[in-house]
Amino acid sequence: MAAVLACGPDAVLSHRSAAEQWGLLRSSRPRIDVTVVRGKGGHRPGIEVHRVRQLDPADVTTVDGIPCTTVARTLLDLAEVVNRRRLEQAIERAEILRLFDLGAINAVCGRTPTRRGAAVIGSILGDYTAQVPTKSELEARFLAICDDAGVPRPRVNVWVDLPRGGVEVDFLWEAERLIVETDGWETHGTKVAFERDRERDIRLRLAEWNPVRITWRRIENAREAVTREVRALLAQGRPR
Repeated sequence: MAAVLACGPDAVLSHRSAAEQWGLLRSSRPRIDVTVVRGKGGHRPGIEVHRVRQLDPADVTTVDGIPCTTVARTLLDLAEVVNRRRLEQAIERAEILRLFDLGAINAVCGRTPTRRGAAVIGSILGDYTAQVPTKSELEARFLAICDDAGVPRPRVNVWVDLPRGGVEVDFLWEAERLIVETDGWETHGTKVAFERDRERDIRLRLAEWNPVRITWRRIENAREAVTREVRALLAQGRPR
């Protein structure tokens, strides 16, 4: 708060300091990042001042009473001062804290399309805007992976009887006791789904099944690795 006040009435905490304030990223830097509109705020010891032509009101909020850039604006600013892995960690943390808003990020990047950070964050978030395959398309892609692995095709959308009620699983190899569930964030990314999926996996394991979850993005972007994994999982579960 002292750093923000020292830079004038329109100053806001930003960049690494705002990311730390939001709980997105820890920073051990002794200097505090503050953004001001160009022409305002002078040099201050211990403060790194970032000057911008204008600061859209939509990009400003308060966190614990301190004027601060929004999560979307903070991620955009962060993209220009940290490496790619650190930015990915901040985005992942925003998801965990339920602070991630793709629409807000697209909006802030749209307001400043020429910024270097907009291109960096856009390349990382490409997967978020990719179209999710339909259930039948996803099944077809996973079955194609099974064909590439040279393994028998699984049964699809099978009902498995369990104590306290059965469940429907995506793919099943009965002899190997292997079940593969193909997960997408859109249907499995909520708190309720998170709890439900883990309770379901425990019930399957107690019934001596081996449930494995593979995300649709891995099916789409890491096909060779998934092919190897399916082959290895079936070899482990094959009756001896």
